[in-house]
Amino acid sequence: MKSLNQRYAGLLVLAVILALLPVVLTNPFYIDVAIRIALNAVVVIALNLLMGYTGQISLGHAGFYGMGAYASAALTTHMNWPPILALVVGAAATGVLAFVVARPILKLKGHTLAMATLGLGIIISIAINNESQWTGGPDGIGVPAFTLFDFTIEGEKAWYAVSAALLLLMTWFALNLIDSPVGRALQAIHGSEVASRVAGVDTAKFKARVFVLSAVVASIAGSISAHYIGFITPGMAGFFHSIELVTMVVVGGMASVFGSIIGAALLTVLPQLLQTFEGWEVVVFGVILMVTMIFMPKGLVPSIAQRLRSRKPKEV
Repeated sequence: MKSLNQRYAGLLVLAVILALLPVVLTNPFYIDVAIRIALNAVVVIALNLLMGYTGQISLGHAGFYGMGAYASAALTTHMNWPPILALVVGAAATGVLAFVVARPILKLKGHTLAMATLGLGIIISIAINNESQWTGGPDGIGVPAFTLFDFTIEGEKAWYAVSAALLLLMTWFALNLIDSPVGRALQAIHGSEVASRVAGVDTAKFKARVFVLSAVVASIAGSISAHYIGFITPGMAGFFHSIELVTMVVVGGMASVFGSIIGAALLTVLPQLLQTFEGWEVVVFGVILMVTMIFMPKGLVPSIAQRLRSRKPKEV
């Protein structure tokens, strides 16, 4: 119960911070960075449910992100679909693909699972590059504004409200999922698949479900990001973006919802600071990942929390 109260206290703190940020950040550039952090955090929280809580590696999640973004771009641009319908169809198509590949891929373990998910991401990226009549190919494609009925989302403040609401909703959902029987089953699978099966957990089913969930969330975030940015290129579905997402999970903290948000914040701001060192971003991300795994293998938030708990005086 104490842990549950702490988690929802964290949700309240997050809500307060998100409410105060537009007041503190008066520069449109900082609001833009905050929006990107929120959208990245949504994807990273879902990916952490797969990696941190269930113990399944994915190096291809940028492909799902790109599927959502390009579904919204292509359907609204070439077929004049309403943005909300394009978003839903893109998420549904992503979910179907994830469901089809989930069981065979998730039978693998360790580096073979990582290579399989990497291959899936590469296939999606190649398809986006090659289908130039729909996607614009390597040159990219413009994305219309997001309209719902007669209302158009425009301006940094409006987009910030959307991204902040989406982040709060995803955080609340993840916290509830973790404390549910489903969440306990996922954590049991991470601990030991054999023991989970002996205890009656259908490990294949639960792994497939969380894989599909994380893919659909990535697709939705990709669609929202595409409408916000207004122009997308195949790089958002590429290998480096997948590595960025995994690094955010690892640095922030495996099996930590709030660690996902911290990881997303740190590694979304970092490229802005490295703009003068163009071409070295990959090296820096690799160094950060390596240092984190050596000195804080559980990630920033769990490691700091563990050290704080160890410093508390023991009750006599």
